[in-house]
Amino acid sequence: MQHFGKYLLFMSSLLFRGESPRILFNRTMDEAILIGINSIFIVAIVSTFIGAVTSVQISYNLDNAFIPRSTIGFMVREMTLLELAPTITSIVLAGKVGSSIAGGLGTMQITEQVDALEVMGINSTSYLVLPKVIAAILVFPMLVILAMFLSIGGGFIAGVLSGEITQQEYISGIRSDFIPYNILFALIKSVVFAFLVSSISSFKGYYTSGGALEVGKASTGAVTNSVIAILIADFVLANLLL
Repeated sequence: MQHFGKYLLFMSSLLFRGESPRILFNRTMDEAILIGINSIFIVAIVSTFIGAVTSVQISYNLDNAFIPRSTIGFMVREMTLLELAPTITSIVLAGKVGSSIAGGLGTMQITEQVDALEVMGINSTSYLVLPKVIAAILVFPMLVILAMFLSIGGGFIAGVLSGEITQQEYISGIRSDFIPYNILFALIKSVVFAFLVSSISSFKGYYTSGGALEVGKASTGAVTNSVIAILIADFVLANLLL
Protein backbone atom coordinates (compact mmCIF):
# COMPACT_ATOMS: atom_id res chain seq x y z
CA MET A 1 0.00 0.00 0.00
CA GLN A 2 2.91 2.32 0.71
CA HIS A 3 4.27 1.86 -2.83
CA PHE A 4 0.78 2.24 -4.31
CA GLY A 5 0.23 5.50 -2.43
CA LYS A 6 3.63 6.75 -3.59
CA TYR A 7 2.65 5.80 -7.14
CA LEU A 8 -0.61 7.78 -6.90
CA LEU A 9 1.24 10.84 -5.59
CA PHE A 10 3.74 10.44 -8.40
CA MET A 11 0.97 10.39 -11.02
CA SER A 12 -0.74 13.42 -9.48
CA SER A 13 2.52 15.38 -9.67
CA LEU A 14 2.41 15.12 -13.48
CA LEU A 15 -0.44 17.62 -13.60
CA PHE A 16 1.08 20.36 -11.44
CA ARG A 17 3.37 23.08 -12.80
CA GLY A 18 3.09 21.63 -16.29
CA GLU A 19 5.13 22.74 -19.26
CA SER A 20 3.79 24.92 -22.05
CA PRO A 21 1.68 23.15 -24.70
CA ARG A 22 4.39 23.68 -27.34
CA ILE A 23 7.10 22.05 -25.24
CA LEU A 24 4.75 19.24 -24.22
CA PHE A 25 3.80 18.61 -27.86
CA ASN A 26 7.42 18.50 -29.04
CA ARG A 27 8.45 16.21 -26.20
CA THR A 28 5.47 13.94 -26.86
CA MET A 29 6.34 13.63 -30.56
CA ASP A 30 9.94 12.73 -29.70
CA GLU A 31 8.75 10.06 -27.27
CA ALA A 32 6.20 8.74 -29.78
CA ILE A 33 9.00 8.17 -32.27
CA LEU A 34 11.11 6.36 -29.68
CA ILE A 35 8.20 4.24 -28.46
CA GLY A 36 6.34 3.66 -31.71
CA ILE A 37 8.59 3.85 -34.75
CA ASN A 38 11.43 1.98 -33.09
CA SER A 39 9.04 -0.81 -32.01
CA ILE A 40 7.43 -1.52 -35.38
CA PHE A 41 9.94 -4.20 -36.37
CA ILE A 42 9.64 -6.31 -33.21
CA VAL A 43 5.84 -5.96 -33.19
CA ALA A 44 5.68 -7.01 -36.86
CA ILE A 45 7.85 -10.09 -36.32
CA VAL A 46 6.07 -11.24 -33.15
CA SER A 47 2.52 -10.69 -34.42
CA THR A 48 3.15 -12.35 -37.80
CA PHE A 49 4.57 -15.50 -36.29
CA ILE A 50 1.96 -15.63 -33.54
CA GLY A 51 -0.75 -15.61 -36.22
CA ALA A 52 1.09 -18.27 -38.19
CA VAL A 53 1.59 -20.54 -35.17
CA THR A 54 -2.04 -20.07 -34.10
CA SER A 55 -3.28 -21.07 -37.55
CA VAL A 56 -1.09 -24.18 -37.67
CA GLN A 57 -2.00 -25.31 -34.15
CA ILE A 58 -5.74 -24.79 -34.69
CA SER A 59 -5.49 -26.81 -37.89
CA TYR A 60 -3.67 -29.58 -36.01
CA ASN A 61 -6.45 -29.82 -33.42
CA LEU A 62 -9.29 -29.46 -35.93
CA ASP A 63 -9.57 -33.10 -36.99
CA ASN A 64 -13.36 -33.41 -36.97
CA ALA A 65 -14.69 -33.84 -40.50
CA PHE A 66 -17.99 -32.16 -39.54
CA ILE A 67 -16.25 -28.85 -38.65
CA PRO A 68 -15.60 -26.68 -41.73
CA ARG A 69 -12.01 -25.67 -42.41
CA SER A 70 -13.08 -22.03 -42.49
CA THR A 71 -13.25 -22.30 -38.71
CA ILE A 72 -9.48 -21.87 -38.71
CA GLY A 73 -9.79 -18.35 -40.11
CA PHE A 74 -12.63 -17.55 -37.70
CA MET A 75 -10.67 -18.68 -34.63
CA VAL A 76 -7.49 -16.90 -35.70
CA ARG A 77 -9.47 -13.68 -36.10
CA GLU A 78 -11.24 -13.97 -32.75
CA MET A 79 -8.09 -14.90 -30.83
CA THR A 80 -6.16 -12.10 -32.50
CA LEU A 81 -8.71 -9.37 -31.87
CA LEU A 82 -9.68 -10.33 -28.34
CA GLU A 83 -6.37 -11.39 -26.84
CA LEU A 84 -3.27 -11.94 -28.93
CA ALA A 85 -2.91 -8.53 -30.60
CA PRO A 86 -3.57 -6.23 -27.61
CA THR A 87 -2.18 -8.35 -24.79
CA ILE A 88 0.85 -10.04 -26.36
CA THR A 89 1.85 -6.84 -28.15
CA SER A 90 1.63 -4.88 -24.88
CA ILE A 91 3.70 -7.51 -23.04
CA VAL A 92 6.36 -7.34 -25.76
CA LEU A 93 6.33 -3.54 -25.54
CA ALA A 94 6.56 -3.75 -21.75
CA GLY A 95 9.84 -5.59 -22.22
CA LYS A 96 11.22 -3.21 -24.83
CA VAL A 97 9.68 0.16 -24.00
CA GLY A 98 9.24 -0.33 -20.25
CA SER A 99 12.87 -1.28 -19.64
CA SER A 100 14.02 1.62 -21.83
CA ILE A 101 11.90 4.16 -19.93
CA ALA A 102 12.98 2.86 -16.52
CA GLY A 103 16.64 2.66 -17.53
CA GLY A 104 16.66 6.15 -19.02
CA LEU A 105 14.98 7.82 -16.05
CA GLY A 106 17.07 5.79 -13.61
CA THR A 107 20.28 6.91 -15.29
CA MET A 108 19.12 10.54 -15.20
CA GLN A 109 18.29 10.17 -11.52
CA ILE A 110 21.62 8.73 -10.39
CA THR A 111 23.58 11.26 -12.50
CA GLU A 112 21.56 14.06 -10.85
CA GLN A 113 20.09 15.34 -14.11
CA VAL A 114 16.63 15.22 -12.52
CA ASP A 115 17.87 17.33 -9.61
CA ALA A 116 19.27 19.84 -12.09
CA LEU A 117 15.84 20.22 -13.69
CA GLU A 118 14.28 20.84 -10.29
CA VAL A 119 16.91 23.47 -9.45
CA MET A 120 16.04 25.23 -12.72
CA GLY A 121 12.41 25.42 -11.55
CA ILE A 122 11.14 22.74 -13.95
CA ASN A 123 8.69 20.11 -12.76
CA SER A 124 10.79 17.08 -13.67
CA THR A 125 7.88 14.65 -13.60
CA SER A 126 5.79 16.78 -15.93
CA TYR A 127 8.74 17.42 -18.26
CA LEU A 128 10.13 13.88 -18.35
CA VAL A 129 7.25 11.53 -17.58
CA LEU A 130 4.04 13.10 -18.89
CA PRO A 131 5.20 13.08 -22.57
CA LYS A 132 6.08 9.40 -22.24
CA VAL A 133 2.62 8.54 -20.89
CA ILE A 134 0.78 10.56 -23.55
CA ALA A 135 2.98 9.16 -26.34
CA ALA A 136 2.40 5.59 -25.19
CA ILE A 137 -1.37 6.11 -25.08
CA LEU A 138 -1.26 7.47 -28.65
CA VAL A 139 1.12 4.90 -30.11
CA PHE A 140 0.08 1.61 -28.47
CA PRO A 141 -3.33 1.44 -30.26
CA MET A 142 -1.60 2.02 -33.60
CA LEU A 143 0.83 -0.80 -32.94
CA VAL A 144 -2.03 -3.06 -31.86
CA ILE A 145 -3.91 -2.34 -35.09
CA LEU A 146 -0.75 -3.19 -37.04
CA ALA A 147 -0.42 -6.40 -35.01
CA MET A 148 -4.03 -7.33 -35.84
CA PHE A 149 -3.46 -7.11 -39.58
CA LEU A 150 -0.11 -8.89 -39.51
CA SER A 151 -1.30 -11.66 -37.21
CA ILE A 152 -4.30 -12.45 -39.40
CA GLY A 153 -2.05 -12.18 -42.46
CA GLY A 154 0.50 -14.51 -40.87
CA GLY A 155 -2.25 -17.05 -40.19
CA PHE A 156 -3.36 -16.79 -43.82
CA ILE A 157 0.14 -17.34 -45.19
CA ALA A 158 0.89 -20.25 -42.85
CA GLY A 159 -2.46 -21.93 -43.46
CA VAL A 160 -2.34 -21.63 -47.24
CA LEU A 161 1.33 -22.55 -47.66
CA SER A 162 0.95 -25.61 -45.41
CA GLY A 163 -2.03 -26.75 -47.47
CA GLU A 164 -4.30 -26.96 -44.41
CA ILE A 165 -6.78 -24.42 -45.76
CA THR A 166 -7.52 -22.71 -49.05
CA GLN A 167 -7.55 -18.96 -49.58
CA GLN A 168 -11.33 -18.92 -50.01
CA GLU A 169 -11.92 -20.92 -46.82
CA TYR A 170 -9.65 -18.68 -44.73
CA ILE A 171 -11.20 -15.46 -46.05
CA SER A 172 -14.67 -16.89 -45.50
CA GLY A 173 -13.72 -17.73 -41.91
CA ILE A 174 -12.37 -14.29 -41.00
CA ARG A 175 -15.49 -12.66 -42.49
CA SER A 176 -18.05 -14.87 -40.74
CA ASP A 177 -19.95 -13.61 -37.65
CA PHE A 178 -17.76 -10.53 -37.30
CA ILE A 179 -18.47 -8.38 -34.23
CA PRO A 180 -17.14 -4.80 -34.64
CA TYR A 181 -17.18 -4.25 -30.86
CA ASN A 182 -14.24 -6.65 -30.54
CA ILE A 183 -11.98 -4.10 -32.24
CA LEU A 184 -13.15 -1.37 -29.87
CA PHE A 185 -12.54 -3.69 -26.93
CA ALA A 186 -8.99 -4.38 -28.14
CA LEU A 187 -8.28 -0.67 -28.52
CA ILE A 188 -9.62 0.08 -25.04
CA LYS A 189 -7.31 -2.58 -23.65
CA SER A 190 -4.36 -1.15 -25.56
CA VAL A 191 -4.95 2.33 -24.07
CA VAL A 192 -5.16 0.93 -20.53
CA PHE A 193 -2.06 -1.21 -21.07
CA ALA A 194 -0.17 1.78 -22.51
CA PHE A 195 -0.93 3.84 -19.42
CA LEU A 196 0.12 1.02 -17.09
CA VAL A 197 3.39 0.26 -18.89
CA SER A 198 4.48 3.89 -19.26
CA SER A 199 3.47 5.03 -15.78
CA ILE A 200 4.82 2.01 -13.87
CA SER A 201 8.10 2.04 -15.79
CA SER A 202 8.47 5.79 -15.23
CA PHE A 203 7.72 5.35 -11.52
CA LYS A 204 10.35 2.63 -11.12
CA GLY A 205 12.95 4.62 -13.04
CA TYR A 206 12.22 7.98 -11.41
CA TYR A 207 12.74 6.70 -7.88
CA THR A 208 15.98 4.86 -8.64
CA SER A 209 18.80 5.55 -6.22
CA GLY A 210 22.32 4.22 -5.99
CA GLY A 211 24.37 3.24 -9.02
CA ALA A 212 24.35 1.22 -12.23
CA LEU A 213 23.27 -1.95 -10.41
CA GLU A 214 20.12 -0.23 -9.14
CA VAL A 215 19.32 1.01 -12.66
CA GLY A 216 19.35 -2.59 -13.86
CA LYS A 217 17.13 -3.62 -10.96
CA ALA A 218 14.73 -0.78 -11.75
CA SER A 219 14.48 -1.89 -15.38
CA THR A 220 13.83 -5.49 -14.36
CA GLY A 221 11.24 -4.41 -11.80
CA ALA A 222 9.54 -2.16 -14.34
CA VAL A 223 9.10 -5.01 -16.81
CA THR A 224 7.95 -7.48 -14.14
CA ASN A 225 5.43 -5.11 -12.57
CA SER A 226 4.15 -3.94 -15.96
CA VAL A 227 3.50 -7.50 -17.15
CA ILE A 228 1.68 -8.37 -13.91
CA ALA A 229 -0.40 -5.18 -14.19
CA ILE A 230 -1.26 -6.00 -17.82
CA LEU A 231 -2.49 -9.49 -16.93
CA ILE A 232 -4.58 -8.24 -14.01
CA ALA A 233 -6.05 -5.41 -16.10
CA ASP A 234 -6.76 -7.88 -18.91
CA PHE A 235 -8.85 -10.02 -16.57
CA VAL A 236 -10.68 -7.02 -15.08
CA LEU A 237 -11.47 -5.46 -18.47
CA ALA A 238 -12.70 -8.79 -19.85
CA ASN A 239 -15.14 -9.10 -16.96
CA LEU A 240 -16.30 -5.50 -17.19
CA LEU A 241 -16.59 -5.03 -20.95
CA LEU A 242 -17.50 -8.46 -22.33
